[in-house]
Amino acid sequence: MGSQWTDFILFVLLFFLFISVIAFNRITQTHKVYLGFHFIMMLWPLGQFAIKMTDFPDVQLVFINMSFAAMGMLGPGWLIFVFFLTGRAAHLKLSRIIAYLVPAGVCVAVAMVNPDHLFMSPVGGSYLTRVYGPLFWLLVLIQFAYFFTALMNMFHALKTVISINQRKQLATALIGMFVLTGFGLLDVLLNVVLVNWLPVIPGLLALGILLSDVCFVIAIYRFGMFDILSMAQRDIFEHMTTGIIVLDENGKVLEVNKGASPFTQSAKGESFEMEKFLAPLQAQGEVYEFLYRYNHHPYEKLQLETSFQESAGRHVSIQISPVLDDRKTLLGRVITFHDVTELRKLVVEMNRKNEALHERNLELITIQEELFRVNQKLETMAITDALTGCFNRRYLMQQLEHEVLLNMRYQIPFAIFLFDIDHFKQINDKHGHLVGDEVIRSTADIVRTMLRRTDILARYGGEEFTIYLPHTNREQAELLAERIMLAVGENLVDSGSEKVRVTISMGVLSESSEDLRFDDPKEYLREVFASADSALYQAKNGGRNRVVMAR
Repeated sequence: MGSQWTDFILFVLLFFLFISVIAFNRITQTHKVYLGFHFIMMLWPLGQFAIKMTDFPDVQLVFINMSFAAMGMLGPGWLIFVFFLTGRAAHLKLSRIIAYLVPAGVCVAVAMVNPDHLFMSPVGGSYLTRVYGPLFWLLVLIQFAYFFTALMNMFHALKTVISINQRKQLATALIGMFVLTGFGLLDVLLNVVLVNWLPVIPGLLALGILLSDVCFVIAIYRFGMFDILSMAQRDIFEHMTTGIIVLDENGKVLEVNKGASPFTQSAKGESFEMEKFLAPLQAQGEVYEFLYRYNHHPYEKLQLETSFQESAGRHVSIQISPVLDDRKTLLGRVITFHDVTELRKLVVEMNRKNEALHERNLELITIQEELFRVNQKLETMAITDALTGCFNRRYLMQQLEHEVLLNMRYQIPFAIFLFDIDHFKQINDKHGHLVGDEVIRSTADIVRTMLRRTDILARYGGEEFTIYLPHTNREQAELLAERIMLAVGENLVDSGSEKVRVTISMGVLSESSEDLRFDDPKEYLREVFASADSALYQAKNGGRNRVVMAR
């Protein structure tokens, strides 16, 4: 096979990887940046192949200019991509991107103009063999300066990342950077510096591009490198009932979710004009003051309640929050729309009752006591599960964030139980949902009798429960878990025609006081529950009705 086909084969392989990333991945912002960078990388082997397929110097010059334009943009492409890769894309303002592109852009322009053949000159009238001048070495030097800056950013990110999976992602990307840099150096050394003493090795830089790209594809499929959090945030953003519009600093709509459609028909790319939006609405309060502060005090948080004329009695609360960077520079605004119709009805009804209370002084104390009990009930309902009387998941996570900080500060051991009812779907299918509800309620009652007052029992979701036990070491946790499992197994629930016996599978995580170290309680709790959940699935896969201790 002729050497001219080496670059073509490498181009085809790069093109295949390009297509596979598009075909098998959900395209996120980071993917878009990566694919743009990938496209630039493909131009080098394509240009090198095309040069060898023509004997016309002018045509050769076009392709060689394309190759060196791609080579010149590799450096800034790497650097910008690294910002997305390390989760610092918010730092990339337009002015910074332009500053990164200018040196490379100047080099590419110089390469194409090639003044006095200071960049390169053909040998024998053909560009198949070229002699490089000082401007070529300036381009190479600037490219390695870009790579060095990108490498420093990657090393800095590796030092600050806590997640093991994310460290593997960055390490894989770093290997790709070293591969491309190494092959680039090798190509310059063998095919430029030592060209008079050694035969030309075709495709060295293209091979380095391919191997580095393989590193990224491996990272994509093995570690899920690109924007997992962004995907989750996007799904949450799109399915929230609260309407959200994200504006840039000039009032242009950057994002709008489905929840905003009942309130406004604004679309991405349009300008959002607050005056025009509020014109047909019946504003509650000082609308002119609100508009003045919206236009002249963009750094302030604002709130306004309005009612829609076309939907009588429908009230919406508009909240505006500024988006600032680390230097407190305004990047944009987030406008949220909350339907507060029910709340407004409650407020109106409460006002009506208050007016009646003023007329009935003799009933004042009685009604106030009734309201107090209702508020207590509402507070209880907000933190408890209606079916079982256990705490709900929201309350559990709020308490745990506070508890784990105390446990770390005072070196207090604790344990987390995560369990669910075995074959619960079969119970529902066989006996009906009423019996299923009774099974959940009865199981919660049995477990509650086994716990201390300081322990927290919460319904985690469906038939799944969580127990938090402070001041509990591993041996105590394991013993209590076995007792709970046995107590539940002895409990019989009356289904009408027969007694239903249930069992549970449980994952247990125990944290000793000596090993308790973390920086972010939220991230730490996610890891804790992931470990407990993994242990729970081991218990279920191991035959159910058992306890598995998490590592």
